Amino acid sequence: MALGDSYTAGLDIPDQTGATAGCGQSSSSYPFLVAQRLRLELTDLSCSSATIASLSAAQATSDGTNPAQLSALSAATALVTLGIGGNDVDWTGIVTRCTELDLIPALIPGSSASSLTPCQDYYTAGGTDLIQQRIQTVAGQLAATLSQIRQRAPRARVYVVGYPDLFPASGGWCGDTLGITKGDLAFLNDEELRLNGMLRQAAQAVGDGYIDTYTPSEGHDACTAPASRWIEPLIPAAAAAPLHPNAVGEQGMATAIVGAVKGAA
Repeated sequence: MALGDSYTAGLDIPDQTGATAGCGQSSSSYPFLVAQRLRLELTDLSCSSATIASLSAAQATSDGTNPAQLSALSAATALVTLGIGGNDVDWTGIVTRCTELDLIPALIPGSSASSLTPCQDYYTAGGTDLIQQRIQTVAGQLAATLSQIRQRAPRARVYVVGYPDLFPASGGWCGDTLGITKGDLAFLNDEELRLNGMLRQAAQAVGDGYIDTYTPSEGHDACTAPASRWIEPLIPAAAAAPLHPNAVGEQGMATAIVGAVKGAA
């Protein structure tokens, strides 16, 4: 059983499939690849734009309505993967705002302007990290959802899937690719690590597994060369949504999940 958002579904990666149009499911996504490699029957209810609330309620899309993702769980469910949280934090909105604030200084390579942090200053004004606050709110919601999954699928092995590396950890310069300063790339990378840390902690607190997709994807972020990317930049070079995994990234995430499942067998 695959539950989650567009990183799970494989938004814009060929071939797009799925029972509900508008969810952006791909036959090259990690749910399909994991099911193939483990020889399991797949039920994929992941959907682009899904939030934690979408798991327990029907989600309307531009082309149909995806049923509540938790509705397909049962006592017969053997394996559950859950990739969620990014939309609850409004990750797309955060990156969009950073791009708006950073565009001019980010496009000046090698200057002191590239080390400015307009986005960090915006989200930490007054000494409070607004993104971190959102992450803490999501933590409580996720804990409740994991409890619901356990109630509906008591025999299943459950794995929370973290997000892959989106930005260079050092904040390396790629202003022409993302329009974000070096300083704010480092800030956003730290915030992603906080989000993944919360996902890991929530999973482990209830005895579920956590899949680290960040570590194997390091060096394959949106700022790397097209041939080695797992994540596409704002203007994708491969068939995938902006700042989302491409087919190679989905394969890498599938490998991490299969390795964890087999290792725990």
